[in-house]
Amino acid sequence: MARTHDPQQPRRFDLLVWSLLLVSHVAAGAVLLALFLVAVVLSVVWVGLPLLVTITRLVRVHADTHRRLVGRFLDDGRPVPSPYRPLPERGLSAQISAVVTDPTTWRDLSWLTVNSTAGAVLVAVPGALLAHGLHSAVFPLTWRWETNWYALGPVAGQGDANRALLTAALLLLAAWVLTPAALTGYARLNRIMLAPTEKARLAARVAHLATSRAETIDAQASEVRRIERDLHDGAQARLVALGMSLGMAEEMLDNDTDAARRMLSEAREATRQALTELRDLVRGIHPPVLVERGLDGAVRALAVTQHLPISVDIDLPGRPADPVESAAYFAVVEILTNAAKHAGAERAWVRINYGRGRMVVLVGDDGRGGADPAKGTGLRGIRRRLSAFDGTMNVVSPVGGPTIVTMELPCALSSPKTSLSSATD
Repeated sequence: MARTHDPQQPRRFDLLVWSLLLVSHVAAGAVLLALFLVAVVLSVVWVGLPLLVTITRLVRVHADTHRRLVGRFLDDGRPVPSPYRPLPERGLSAQISAVVTDPTTWRDLSWLTVNSTAGAVLVAVPGALLAHGLHSAVFPLTWRWETNWYALGPVAGQGDANRALLTAALLLLAAWVLTPAALTGYARLNRIMLAPTEKARLAARVAHLATSRAETIDAQASEVRRIERDLHDGAQARLVALGMSLGMAEEMLDNDTDAARRMLSEAREATRQALTELRDLVRGIHPPVLVERGLDGAVRALAVTQHLPISVDIDLPGRPADPVESAAYFAVVEILTNAAKHAGAERAWVRINYGRGRMVVLVGDDGRGGADPAKGTGLRGIRRRLSAFDGTMNVVSPVGGPTIVTMELPCALSSPKTSLSSATD
């Protein structure tokens, strides 16, 4: 039988390396703790208050970095959420008040204290065992230049020195066995100390809802202005021109029949164009295909009309609420439009499924990549649209491609879907 590779082996070596990195990180935290305490003491005479604000910012950066690092060793692999409220950018008195009154400031002080003591012991165990084990392994070769004692026993010759090989084997085995447990325990300790409290979670939730509500109101107001502008400059102008053409045709009907016919022909063409613009406007607000066939059918119909091949794979056991369905659809439209116009993609794909109360929408393309939500208004608009429903968006777009956009929308599904049965390629 062929030997299988043990996937745990490289993981153990990785953990040993991570333990050494975390030791240096804990040491940096100990320095920040000392500076933090100095700033607190000096704050009694007001001298340390500006220093306290600066050190608090450094501690928060250090703590957030630690939250990302220890997330690697937790069961879910996710970073520990950050609980901080943003500090005021200007005004020293406002910054000092925010630092002193924010409970997370003093929780960070407690975390630095615990992490510099109990945390340091946990994270140093793998490195200490490994270093002592390697020293014991080479001791039979170096005992003559080191000491005449080892493990509380005299070393009178090579035979006594060779006893260190047994100690080396035990220490290296202990490092191999205890490293995962030590780092997992360290990560859990840090999660307890660094994770937001329920009160902080509630405050962050309220702030997020307030921001989402304000952004949604702004987006709705902007959309209303766009509709008004499109109606005024498009269909309304054509209808006014249509009325004038009909009036002129009515006046010419008795005197110049041919001219009246031409005016009626132009009026008919103006009617057609006005209807087309109204249909386009309605389609931009809420596509009829989305109402009739749901997200499944609407995305498949969209894929057929695009200029690049799009693979569609949708598994939805029902339909989400109309606003959620509309948000997901227009997000897909925006991303596919970007792929065709800006990414130079030759093919794209859409995957939609549902599970654990969340609809997951994945849109990818093989274009040149480099998409950045911070620089593009389209991706920012999608994130804003999704955040109104507590949705999230994650963009992975290295230079050279591919670009993969993953969106998650918490929702419940209602009636069973009615859609095409086969994917569109």
